[in-house]
Amino acid sequence: MVMQGGQPILVLREGTRRTRGRDAQSNNIMAAKAVAAAVRTTLGPKGMDKMLVNGDSVLITNDGVTILREMDIEHPAAKMIVDVSKTQDDEVGDGTTTAAVIAGELLDKAQELIEQDIHPSLIIDGYRLASDKAVEVLGTLAKDVGNDDEALRNIAITAITGKGLELSRDKLADIAVRAIKAVAEDEDGRTVADINNIKTVKKFGASLDASELISGMVLDKEVVHPAMPKKIKDAKIALISTPIEFSKTEVDAEIKITSPEQMQEFLDEEEKLLKSIVGKIVDSGANVVLCEKGIEDIAQYYLAKAGILALRRLTRSDIEKTAIATGASLVTNIEDLAADDLGYAREVEERKIGAEKMTFITGCRNPKAVTVLLRGGSEHVVDTVDKAMEDALRAVGVAIEDRKLVAGGGAPELEVALKLREFASTLRGREQLAVQKFADAVEVIPKTLAENAGLDPIDMLLELRSRHESGSSTTGLDVFEGKPVDMWKRGVIEPLRVKTQSINSATEAAIMILRIDDVIAASTKQPAGGAGGACGPGGAPCGMGGMGGMPGMGMPPGMMM
Repeated sequence: MVMQGGQPILVLREGTRRTRGRDAQSNNIMAAKAVAAAVRTTLGPKGMDKMLVNGDSVLITNDGVTILREMDIEHPAAKMIVDVSKTQDDEVGDGTTTAAVIAGELLDKAQELIEQDIHPSLIIDGYRLASDKAVEVLGTLAKDVGNDDEALRNIAITAITGKGLELSRDKLADIAVRAIKAVAEDEDGRTVADINNIKTVKKFGASLDASELISGMVLDKEVVHPAMPKKIKDAKIALISTPIEFSKTEVDAEIKITSPEQMQEFLDEEEKLLKSIVGKIVDSGANVVLCEKGIEDIAQYYLAKAGILALRRLTRSDIEKTAIATGASLVTNIEDLAADDLGYAREVEERKIGAEKMTFITGCRNPKAVTVLLRGGSEHVVDTVDKAMEDALRAVGVAIEDRKLVAGGGAPELEVALKLREFASTLRGREQLAVQKFADAVEVIPKTLAENAGLDPIDMLLELRSRHESGSSTTGLDVFEGKPVDMWKRGVIEPLRVKTQSINSATEAAIMILRIDDVIAASTKQPAGGAGGACGPGGAPCGMGGMGGMPGMGMPPGMMM
């Protein structure tokens, strides 16, 4: 509402809430900090778990991105922190909690500067300078490591540690390394590891030690006909994307049958057509058929009679991965099926896993698509193993692609903080204060590691700073021994990209939130007398429709999760 000549003029619809200036900034910062605090206690090998209850569904996890995805967060600024974690997960798979915690701490330090009457624009400029410098420092800390299996296993172990799987982490790490190396390919002079070519199959009912890597595919399907063989050696595999049945007309047609003889002739012709289709498959030399669509009952009979193992209604993803693993070509017209379209596997066998039957395709020649079969005593355990394996696969994949690693345990963050303080002393103006606060913010990682391990964070931080100031750039916090150690020698290492991505994502989110100084939340209630000229959805003013119905714009008590 504005005043003109003593008369009020309504600009926004009645019921619209507006928060401006420092109040808006404070509310947004508080909301983002609340989300970061929610996952902060899960950080590190001794982080705690969260129980997320939604009706009858119960999820217990300490994975940052999983927690944030499952939480019912409504505040728009808080959702930005969730997006940071999601981006981290999509790009590198690991470091999701780190990114969220750093973003929350950057906003906390920014609030301290705002309360000292330092304009957000100056803080943003300082944060951008600090972020660029931090990435530069991380680059100098990175060590080049090729496809060294021991280093890759240590990366996988670091990603798995803290998930409650310490007894089986060596086995899981070995599976992750072998899986990534199997699918890795050289493209234009660089290595690319596409984890989409790694299929993960979860089955509970056995111990974690029963988990294994299959050099081929595991398909959640059983043989379609009881008379078909359940095991084929030296399999020649045909991949067919069309249904194995007689073709139907594309227009409505009607056939008038006036006698039993005509009916029999019609059925005989159908059978003849299906026999011809199966004959094309037999002539190609295939002894295994994987069909994306259905297989007619009569066709199943003729396939079984020819000694062919067949599966039907496979997903397109499974068909594509099987083609990559076996070298087969996906055929869209059975008439065109030839011997050179067939893939090869040493063995195709139907096996019973728990209460279900599955088909294993093993012994592929140089498979570029593989399957990780995960086992566990309960569904919750298998889900935990699945998430840990996903983190390990992504971390190892990034390491193979970039070949640059840094120490873990908070060592890179401490070194970045040290170099940023030195960098701040070279600056003039209030940006220097923002860079110093950025340095303080990144130290939240070793500080949180100490807190979650039950150690004194101040004592640990002071001792770690002392080690780094004396030149020990790879010293981090060993939460199991409760003292600073050389993390590189301990094998606690992470891909460089995990750290750079977390710094960049956290900084971008903090800057985005700091730039907001006016929050307008449109009311969802329609005023009497119609929309009154509004043009947004639900009667919101132009440009406000996308924010309709947002609760929690005031803090407190507004932030709702």
